[in-house]
Amino acid sequence: MLRVFNGRLFVIVLLACLAAACDDDVTTPTPIAPALPKTETFTGVVTQNGAASHNFDVGGGGNVTARLTTIGSDNTLVVSFALGTWTGTGCNIVLANDAATGGAVLSGTMTGLGTLCARVSDVGNMGTGQEAAYTIEVVHP
Repeated sequence: MLRVFNGRLFVIVLLACLAAACDDDVTTPTPIAPALPKTETFTGVVTQNGAASHNFDVGGGGNVTARLTTIGSDNTLVVSFALGTWTGTGCNIVLANDAATGGAVLSGTMTGLGTLCARVSDVGNMGTGQEAAYTIEVVHP
């Protein structure tokens, strides 16, 4: 009979310990949702031997895609098209296509928050006084 009593006492003590170890306030970590893709459009004019940069803030990690949608009147002008990190005073180029025409695409991956830049510049294909309008579309987190 003592053996049965000890067995029951053991089970009761075990259940009491388990109940004491449980906490009713269960905290579930809130998952961090990835930043939703954002599309920004930049326009401007590049001149002979000139360049233009546009900065944009990235809200988190993810894919960054920039497209030179138009350049010049017929999209055949060859320019330098680049993506980089904004330093506060200039665009530190990370990805570049120095033979870009209309429709050129640059893609990369951002690992966190930051300020990036898209840049268009003449690579010597524009004549004196020539200028070309452009449009850049950037999709980023």
